[in-house]
Amino acid sequence: MHAVIIKDIATVQMGYSFRSRLEASENGKVVVIQMKDLLDDNSVDCSRLMKIDMHTLKEQHFARKGDLVFRSRGQVNTSAIIRGNPGKAVIAAPLLRIRITNFENVLPEYLNWYISQADAQRYLTSVQAGTSVNMIRSKELEEMPVHLPSLKMQNNIVELAALSARERMILSALAEKRGRYISVLLMQLAKEDKKC
Repeated sequence: MHAVIIKDIATVQMGYSFRSRLEASENGKVVVIQMKDLLDDNSVDCSRLMKIDMHTLKEQHFARKGDLVFRSRGQVNTSAIIRGNPGKAVIAAPLLRIRITNFENVLPEYLNWYISQADAQRYLTSVQAGTSVNMIRSKELEEMPVHLPSLKMQNNIVELAALSARERMILSALAEKRGRYISVLLMQLAKEDKKC
């Protein structure tokens, strides 16, 4: 395993700054990835992206499958991966786009996982700027160290992390169902018990 910095393996680009409030358009040919489209499982929900009419965008503005969308502002500085083809999608500022340039050595899914881990979060906390709103600038993100194992190990880590997340979801759902069942049972006992 060796350490690199993000700019050695990827490009970081600020999301598109819209000069006015976004107006949805049913027939729009461009979709916008916003903060609300980033899910808790660190993926991008491409199913309900807002469509807009916009003709001034260049190819460099568009996001694609495998890109990471980084939350540069606020308390949580993690990323979300675009798993499918988003079509003509643009990422809105203040989100940042991370695009892997070194696919021979890096899996996008691994970098997405890594950004959420303690080492990366410690670095990001240390470079946050701003008083009322914490913010990570693209230059600081580019300098973030990343521990890079072999591609095979990266793949194993990503698969194990996905299994672990699934297990947590199942256990949480199970605990919720058990809680509801016990509540119903206790209520039945309360109703059936005869007063002394």
